Amino acid sequence: MRRVTMEWESRLGRRLRVRDLYILSTVVKSRSMAKAARELAMSQPSISEAIANLEHVLGVRLLDRSPRGVEPTIYGNAIIRRSVAVFDELKQSVKDIEFLSDPTTGELSIGCRESIAATALPWMMERFACKYPRVLVHVEDVPSPSIRSLEGLRGRKYDLIFARWPIPLSRDDVVDDLNVETLFDDPLVVTAGAHSAWARRRKLDLADLADESWILAPPQTWNYEWVAQAFAARGLGAPKVSVVTFNVHLTAHFLRKGLSLTAYPRSWARLNGFKILPVSLPLRAWPLSIVTLKDRTQSPSVERFMDCAREAGKWIADLEKSGSSVHTNSRPRS
Repeated sequence: MRRVTMEWESRLGRRLRVRDLYILSTVVKSRSMAKAARELAMSQPSISEAIANLEHVLGVRLLDRSPRGVEPTIYGNAIIRRSVAVFDELKQSVKDIEFLSDPTTGELSIGCRESIAATALPWMMERFACKYPRVLVHVEDVPSPSIRSLEGLRGRKYDLIFARWPIPLSRDDVVDDLNVETLFDDPLVVTAGAHSAWARRRKLDLADLADESWILAPPQTWNYEWVAQAFAARGLGAPKVSVVTFNVHLTAHFLRKGLSLTAYPRSWARLNGFKILPVSLPLRAWPLSIVTLKDRTQSPSVERFMDCAREAGKWIADLEKSGSSVHTNSRPRS
C-alpha cells in the first residue's frame, strides 16, 4: 500500500494537471486539436504539449488520428470517463463555497416529464422558492419513460430527475449507479372533466366506457398498455382512442370540455380538479421518485430542494388518501 501511495505522489500526484484533462476532453469533443485550440483560445502547440504531458505521465497513448479526426484510444476513453466526475466535483465544490458565503443563493438543474411538471413539481418548487427565493432552478423536459433516459443525469447535466417508475422493474432497467427515492405512489386512474356526464355516476364499469372517446399516450407506454390490458381482462377490445399525445395541456383541454376520457396518474387528477371515475383498474404500484447518482456529491441547494420535495410529496400523498381536491385544501405549509 505504501508503494502505491509513493507512486501516486511521485509519478502522478505532482504532475497530473486538471487543466490537461480538460484540454484532452475538449480535443475529443471537437475531434480536432485545431478546433480545440480555437475553442480554448490557445495555440495548437500548447494543446499538443498538454496531451503529450498526459501521455508521458500515464505512460500510454491517449489519442489516435483517423479519417474522422482525432479519436481517443481505450486509455483515452478510460481517463475521460473518470474526468467527468473530477470536473463535476470541482464544480460542486465551487457551489458549496458560494453557498457557505451566502446560504440563500445557489443553482440546480432538474429533469422531468411534462406530466410531472404539471402535477407535483410546482408544489415542490413553490415551497422551495418561499425558503430560498434567490436560488436559480433550471427545469428541462426529458423523454418518456424518463428513467430510461438518464444520459443527462449520468453526464451531470441534471442534478436530479423526477420519474414515475413502474414496479416491479424490468430487467432492462440498469440502476446500480443510481439512488431511487420514492416520494409517494401515484397509480393510474380513469379521469374525466368535472362537468362530464360520467362525473355524476357513482358506479361504472369499463364496458360502459368502451365506446367513449379516449385521449391516451402512445402504444408501448405504461399509460396505454395498462388501460389496454384492463379492457382485455374484461373481454373488451382496445379503447376508442381519438387523440394520441403526451401533452398534458391538450389532454386537459378536451377533459374540461367534456369531450374525452383519459387515464393519468392520480395526483394529476387531484391537483388539477378533474374527476376520478369509479372504475376499477388493476392495482399496480407506480411511484413518483427522485433519481440521483450514487457517486455524486450534491450541492447544498440540491439537498435543500430534495427536502422540500419530500415535504410536498407527503402533502400530496395525504391529499390523495383523503380523496380531496386541491381546491378544497390549503397549500402545503412552508
